[in-house]
Amino acid sequence: MTRPDPKQVKAMTEIAGVPQDAEVSARIANSIGLAFDGFAPIAGTLPMDLEPASFLLVQNAKVAK
Repeated sequence: MTRPDPKQVKAMTEIAGVPQDAEVSARIANSIGLAFDGFAPIAGTLPMDLEPASFLLVQNAKVAK
């Protein structure tokens, strides 16, 4: 997963029901961008990766098999 830009952050927060203006979206993108950059070298290799909701789906699928 790549670093989200302010437009993506704004869209995600609106979907979550927490809309904010473009300035706040830019600050959020800037703040969380460092985490995405830090995990970039190992992205896709962790069981949970960068999106925790899919972790439960993967774990449940393994248990079901």
